[in-house]
Amino acid sequence: MALPTLLDIEASGFGRGSYPIEVGLARPDGSSCAFLIQPLDEWTHWDPKAELLHGISRNRLNREGHPVIEVARWLNDELAEQGVAYSDSWGYDNTWLSLLFHHAGMLPRFRLEALRRLLCDEQLALWQTTKETLIRERGIQRHRAGEDARLLQLTFARTRALVDARAAHRRRGLGPG
Repeated sequence: MALPTLLDIEASGFGRGSYPIEVGLARPDGSSCAFLIQPLDEWTHWDPKAELLHGISRNRLNREGHPVIEVARWLNDELAEQGVAYSDSWGYDNTWLSLLFHHAGMLPRFRLEALRRLLCDEQLALWQTTKETLIRERGIQRHRAGEDARLLQLTFARTRALVDARAAHRRRGLGPG
């Protein structure tokens, strides 16, 4: 089973004035990576509650963040060939991605789609419990873009495997699975 590419974005907060501060990918081969984003001067919104979740300070972004144009180029280089990445928070992530590319003066060479489009009803029913199990099993640090993207990808793979195993069980006439 080919794994989908998952994209996750951490932000300065939610709502009006918020902006992307970290973008992460989980690639089809299972590897993941992330880049901190250096805020532009006009990006001033900062929610201390969001910082408590992701643990990234604005000072750290100024020191370690990559310029917006570099992050946009990296995303295009990573995703142009496959043409699509998936997000579990499409509404937010698509808005922040659009903001990033707008300020980079570039267009994305890929689409961002809702992860839900890939999930069947059985996967959706298993999703939250499976995700929580994976967090415990792997000690995943939440609210960091690369780790969250990989967690989504692992959850997708495990729920797909569980659904496939149940279907095989039913085909063999062994009951509901």
